[in-house]
Amino acid sequence: MSFMRSLEDILSNYDHGPEDIIEILHEVQSRFNHIPKEAIEIIHRKTHIPKSRIYAIATFYKAFSLKPRGEKIIRVCMGTACHLKGAPSIVDEIKKQLGISPGEVTKDKKFSLELVNCVGSCSMAPVVVIDDKYHGQMTRQKIRKLLKQDSEGGILHEV
Repeated sequence: MSFMRSLEDILSNYDHGPEDIIEILHEVQSRFNHIPKEAIEIIHRKTHIPKSRIYAIATFYKAFSLKPRGEKIIRVCMGTACHLKGAPSIVDEIKKQLGISPGEVTKDKKFSLELVNCVGSCSMAPVVVIDDKYHGQMTRQKIRKLLKQDSEGGILHEV
């Protein structure tokens, strides 16, 4: 399905009022793994919501990204408990294994690495969240096993 057709499909589900903008952006984010600039222009034209307002919403909420993300999003908690229990070394291992830094996407678009302030699971520190699945008491060895890819690449295995 083409980009335009896919976006038109999303927009057809809404009345195009300002009360729909967050839901529209969620669907766009879900479909494209980010909110493309072209989508903001089209949403603006269809809803008549100022582009500045759409950008304000898209940049305010952490769930949205204007930059492309990988199919799998790896979030490393950098809250106090996780930081003290080794989160920086976990980040170093992910960088080494995937060849990306926080905020980047692997060349094959399979993985994104993000650092987050807190995931609210201090008792499991350090915590890595991959596509909303929490992995606690993370170590360099565990993250290596977790990131081990099968022959088709990109599929995460459980520890």
